[in-house]
Amino acid sequence: MRDYEGMSRKVNALARVGHPPKSPNRRRALQALAAGACLLLVRPAAATREQLDAALRETFGTRLMSRERVKLKLPLLAESGNVVPVTVSVDSPMTEVDHVTEIHLFAEKNNLPRVLSVQLGPWNGKAVVKSRIRLAESQQVLAVAVMNDGSLYSAVADVEVTTSSCG
Repeated sequence: MRDYEGMSRKVNALARVGHPPKSPNRRRALQALAAGACLLLVRPAAATREQLDAALRETFGTRLMSRERVKLKLPLLAESGNVVPVTVSVDSPMTEVDHVTEIHLFAEKNNLPRVLSVQLGPWNGKAVVKSRIRLAESQQVLAVAVMNDGSLYSAVADVEVTTSSCG
C-alpha cells in the first residue's frame, strides 16, 4: 500500500511541475489570435469589374466579341446561389470547317470571375453545354464561345439570387 501512495505522490508532483495551470487570460489571448488568423484567410465576397476585365484579357487578349450565335439560358430568379442551372448553346454546324473550340462562363461578382471553361471539337456534334454553377449574389453572367477560326461570340444574362453563395 505504501508503494502505491508514494508513486501517486510522485506522479502528481511531476504533473504539477511540468504543466503550469492555464489562466483565463491566456485562453482569451489564444482565442483572439485564432480568430484574427481566420479573418486573414477570408477573401472578399465579390470580385471587381477590374478583376473580370483582367480575366477576359488573360483568356482572350484584345480580340473583339460579337453578340450573336450564342444563347445563354439561366433562370431569372434563382432561389439559391449554390446551384444555378445554366445552358449555353452556340449556333454552329460543328464540322471540321466551322466548329466551337471553347465555351467560357464569367460571373463578375463571384470571388473568382471565371466560372466554367469547356473544350469542344467537331466530334461533339452539338455545341451545347449544360451545368450548374455557384453565384455569390445577383449579377450578370457572360458566356463566350471561341470558334476554330479564333472569332469570339458572346451572350449575357441577368440572374436574381435570393440566397447568396460563394463566401
